[in-house]
Amino acid sequence: MPAAARQAVELSIGGMTCASCAARIEKKLNKLDGVSATVNFATEKAAVTFTAAVTPDELIGVVERTGYTAALPAPSPAQEGTALEGTALEDTDVETAALRRRLLVSLLLAAPVVVLAMVPAWQFRNWQWLSLALAAPVAVWGAWPFHRAALVNARHGAATMDTLISVGVTASFAWSLYALFFGDAGMPGMRMPFTLLAQGAGAGASAIYLDAAAGVTVLVLLGRYLEARAKRRSGAALRALAELGAKDAAVLRDGREVRVPVAQLAVGDEFVVRPGEKIAVDGVVTSGVSAVDASMLTGEPVPVEVTAGDTVTGGCVNASGRLVVRAVLVGADTELARITRLVTDAQHGKAPVQRLADRVSAVFVPVVIAVALGVLAAWLATGHGPAAAFTAAVAVLIIACPCAMGLATPTAILVGTGRGAQLGILIKGPEVLESTRAVDTIVLDKTGTLTTGTMSLADAAAAPGEDVRDLLRLAGAAEYGSAHPVAVAVAQGARRRLAALAPGAPNAPNAPNAPNAPGAGGGLPPSVEFTSYHGLGVTAVVDGHAVAVGRAGWLADQWAQPVPAPLADRAARAEAAGQTAVFAAWDGAVRGVLIVADTVRPTSAAAVSRLRGMGLRPVLLTGDNERAARFVAAAVGIDEVIAGVLPEGKAAAVKELQAAGRVVAMAGDGVNDAAALAQADLGLAMGTGTDAAIEAAGLTLVRGDLNAVPDAILLSRRTLAVIKGNLFWAFAYNAAAIPLAAFGFLSPLIAGAAMAFSSVFVVSNSLRLRRFHPAGRRPAAGRTPPRPA
Repeated sequence: MPAAARQAVELSIGGMTCASCAARIEKKLNKLDGVSATVNFATEKAAVTFTAAVTPDELIGVVERTGYTAALPAPSPAQEGTALEGTALEDTDVETAALRRRLLVSLLLAAPVVVLAMVPAWQFRNWQWLSLALAAPVAVWGAWPFHRAALVNARHGAATMDTLISVGVTASFAWSLYALFFGDAGMPGMRMPFTLLAQGAGAGASAIYLDAAAGVTVLVLLGRYLEARAKRRSGAALRALAELGAKDAAVLRDGREVRVPVAQLAVGDEFVVRPGEKIAVDGVVTSGVSAVDASMLTGEPVPVEVTAGDTVTGGCVNASGRLVVRAVLVGADTELARITRLVTDAQHGKAPVQRLADRVSAVFVPVVIAVALGVLAAWLATGHGPAAAFTAAVAVLIIACPCAMGLATPTAILVGTGRGAQLGILIKGPEVLESTRAVDTIVLDKTGTLTTGTMSLADAAAAPGEDVRDLLRLAGAAEYGSAHPVAVAVAQGARRRLAALAPGAPNAPNAPNAPNAPGAGGGLPPSVEFTSYHGLGVTAVVDGHAVAVGRAGWLADQWAQPVPAPLADRAARAEAAGQTAVFAAWDGAVRGVLIVADTVRPTSAAAVSRLRGMGLRPVLLTGDNERAARFVAAAVGIDEVIAGVLPEGKAAAVKELQAAGRVVAMAGDGVNDAAALAQADLGLAMGTGTDAAIEAAGLTLVRGDLNAVPDAILLSRRTLAVIKGNLFWAFAYNAAAIPLAAFGFLSPLIAGAAMAFSSVFVVSNSLRLRRFHPAGRRPAAGRTPPRPA
């Protein structure tokens, strides 16, 4: 079915307690015609795509009939352009607080019960009846969330982790009631030894398990509470990202500043940003000069100088001067909203390694119940007492809960993608993590990736007898009227160099300890009679001089002005290095050459070195000529170069590398890179690039620094390693623990503690990703802020 005929919605799911709950909901939703759903236990969200034949209300109905709650979320900050809605966070806080109260009350009541059971010397006359009075509220009220969920699931013919806990606690409590009222356990003066093993638990109706009923309830509640806190912490990066946006803005209306909510800003509105304030939305500076802290997007602390004409991104902080900004992108179109959306989408998905855990969790609980019944029957059949058999069966039920399996992958993805967002690395989906493991070749675009992508004036050489300041002043003024990238580079470079040569500037002609010489000021004089010759050059009259700036052949053919040999030699050397040379002539003679180049990023060589250190083979792939490509490759340490290829040729080049057996990652930023990024096994788009490149890539790097490429691969690999470690622990734990419980080596109380610990361990292991810091990263010098998408 065409993509246009499908809709997407995100549902907030309530009532899930383990991975098998998520698997059941996912299975029910996917049974609907035209519906594709992914349910994430860690984020408690369902990402659903569906056809027009299905409505969101029907989806909610399916979830509710399965025994859970579902609701469409409130408008997100990506849609409203405001800070994150507080209601969801408040609801989570209320639920966590209620869980904490239930845990504390249950702990206070259960502690004496467990202590009396574990220390026979403290078992006074009729201690068992005090234990019953204290344990009953815990086994009924404290464990009520498990009982309620188990009943709901039973009505729908399903069994989950709550079923295991509820059956275990109920069986322990019911057996204790029977032993107290109908057996010998209620006799005054009864003493019961404590053991970690099932064999020593006593025989017949003389043993009680109130300590197991109360203790297991407290331990599972503790595990749930720690999980809730840890999951909240794991999503903190995304919440912090969403909350970074400004809440209001000082809009200029009829010359006055009017404070309005950010949601009311429209494209074209001009607003004032004072020092210390957040920039409301993405826009262009119309007046003012300041330093802007873009670290919330780039992960780097170095402020960026901006002035009129520069782009700024919403959520960044104005560090110094007053700025007036014209809104260009608002609401869901802003960079911050797009980043939040990408991270959220990534956290909804599932990595391929998670599918196995989901399949196991879906059938795990019924199998465990069958195993527990089999253990009970086996112990009884081999002549053991009913108490020992019962202890082993309950221990199997309690220790086998598959919580750790369900949390292993989503918590790591949640933390890893959140940490990536803080560092300016956006992981589009969990499947991207798998790609980073096998990558052995990294293909790098040249322009905008290894280089800045912006032409700049690299050198200016005057003919013998001429003053370089005259060259800069006249050529810069003539080029000022052109929008050609080379002309813009000449004009801007000339203005900066003249400012540096102005009196009082360091090393200027009139500066202290410098030789006395006349010099021009830092500005460019006005030009008249400007004419542009497309692709050839420009002419203008500046200070009474007829100035022409352009290619050597054009000057010679059109104006009969040959290039002096020293200038021709300097131009030849520049072009051999992949640079562009233009000549300036006035008053009938060529009097200087200006060298323009797309400069290599200061961090590119270090980034390539890091990629090599990670076992990747770098390849330079560019549409530029061979000579320019080789020069840049040599500058950054790349040996393999593929140059002079068209956009479709880039994708073909990636295919050839893949056909040779290589697993290819591609980093690029332009529309011409989009096909190659999509073809590569792993696409990395520089966030300063085009939307087409970003959409085609699996990873988006918000900052333009190439060091973001090894950072992203390293973070992805680290996240994948944590997922595998979590899954190994979860599977190994159950594989080892169930046989131990079945053979009577664990009491239900110890089984409950071990089960709770396994879940907390998995979540805590995932939280280590919050401390991820790429090794060897340095702030990029001369970095420009990311342009609005």
